Amino acid sequence: MSTEQSRYRALTTHRLFWPVVVLVALVVANTVYRPGFLSVQVRDGHLYGSLIDILRLSAPLILVALGMTLVIATGGIDLSVGSLCAISGAVACLYISRQPDQNSMGGVLTALALGLAVALVLGAWNGVLVAVIGIQPIIATLILMVAGRGLAQLITEGQILTINSSPYKAIGVGHLLTLPLAIFVALAAALLIAAVTRRTALGLIVESVGGNARASRLAGVRSARITFLVYVISAACAAVAGFMMTANVSSADGNAAGLWVELDAILAVVIGGTSLAGGRFSLGGTILGALLIQTLTTTVYAMNISPQTSLLFKAVVVIAVCLIQAPGFRARFTRRRRRPVPAAAGVDETRKEQVPA
Repeated sequence: MSTEQSRYRALTTHRLFWPVVVLVALVVANTVYRPGFLSVQVRDGHLYGSLIDILRLSAPLILVALGMTLVIATGGIDLSVGSLCAISGAVACLYISRQPDQNSMGGVLTALALGLAVALVLGAWNGVLVAVIGIQPIIATLILMVAGRGLAQLITEGQILTINSSPYKAIGVGHLLTLPLAIFVALAAALLIAAVTRRTALGLIVESVGGNARASRLAGVRSARITFLVYVISAACAAVAGFMMTANVSSADGNAAGLWVELDAILAVVIGGTSLAGGRFSLGGTILGALLIQTLTTTVYAMNISPQTSLLFKAVVVIAVCLIQAPGFRARFTRRRRRPVPAAAGVDETRKEQVPA
């Protein structure tokens, strides 16, 4: 095999090759359908355009998916992140709505601290159920997924809680250095998690717990503490995402905020190359998966696909990406070189006759 063939094989077998190909294909399709898709304009010192909107709208999903990546890396799952988004946003908006001056920076910071604290407590609850009591992660987080949505509606009293706070709104639609502030928040979270997991031993420990929790425990790793920690981190990421979601619309809806974001986060993690069985994880792949999902969502809306079929269209594309990533599936459609069958003993392959002894 030549060097070029080896490089091509290494490129096509990389876990992020096909997600990148699909993302580029979506961008090309959008550009063909809307010639101005790639255009970026400057208005009042801020950048605007479809690409900027995709980055801004993908920020909450990136945050949730980053936390989900660490949970899945330990062999778990967190179905409660959508409810945590709704709860944190509801707590923050409720506190701001009761302030005499909703534009007070101190009041907004206090609201963010309260929402984050509630999310951390609930994340710790998930961690205790999974790491201490030993309940299966899908069951433990399903409890909070259902009960948390009800808690969010109790906080908002079943109504859409509207606020008018410019500092809080800036979290979702504000700008910094011409770009949306949400992009910088997601980038900061990604860099922080990457620094903690890749520049310290934490990432290796998380992978060891996900690969074999019993073996890591026998090796001296306190796997229960690591499992507890990743659920708390996941809750913190979901809380910040909840602030963005509610800030985008300046209101908190306990029923709709963060609805089904847990499924998109799981898909982003899987598309990014992280195995649901646990073990090795890829933060960069997760971010790429989140961008792909948001680009797909934008494509569906831009092409005026009906809401009844948009979810089906999205599911088909995601399934296709997951299938072409699977080595076993690709092997079925890849031509393999036929290896020569060794000649039977005592048989002349040229004459097809028995050779005398």
